[in-house]
Amino acid sequence: MEKDSRGRAWSFLGSGVLIWLGIIAMAVMVGEFVGSSAHAASPELNGRAPDFVLESLAGTQVRLSERLGKPMILNFWATWCAPCVLEMPAIQKYYEKYSGQFTVLAVNADETRFEVQTFADDMGLTFDVLLDPGAKTQSLYRIGGYPTSFFVDADGVIRVQHIGLMTEDQLAGYLASLGVGK
Repeated sequence: MEKDSRGRAWSFLGSGVLIWLGIIAMAVMVGEFVGSSAHAASPELNGRAPDFVLESLAGTQVRLSERLGKPMILNFWATWCAPCVLEMPAIQKYYEKYSGQFTVLAVNADETRFEVQTFADDMGLTFDVLLDPGAKTQSLYRIGGYPTSFFVDADGVIRVQHIGLMTEDQLAGYLASLGVGK
């Protein structure tokens, strides 16, 4: 009987090990699948800008892919972000200076419509200011700090990513690299 009980114990242990190996294998496969799909959609220099749809302060639905055809600044910002407040006037200045040569999509960091509208009015912003409820687009673009700007060419390819305060000279240089002002 002792021999029989040891056999059952080994059988039970073996079954448990097989079950755990199966669970681990499934977890690895799911992790690789999720990781690869998240990676495929995340932004990369010289890769396509991930598409999204957000509501503008004007109440219209804005889809990034429908704004292609000319260069674009995709700016992620917040009203409480001091560097964002400092760089917004330069973005507005160049938007006016090169009217029609490029697009600006300013994606706010999950703040209320009232806060964002007040900020846009105070700054005199005339480009598209977008609301990002739940910060889903922020997450899609892996935003880790504000401001973060992506400079996207007319074909939707990310050519530059700038994290932090952007000087006016940097802004002018990035726009020139996309053919704006030439």
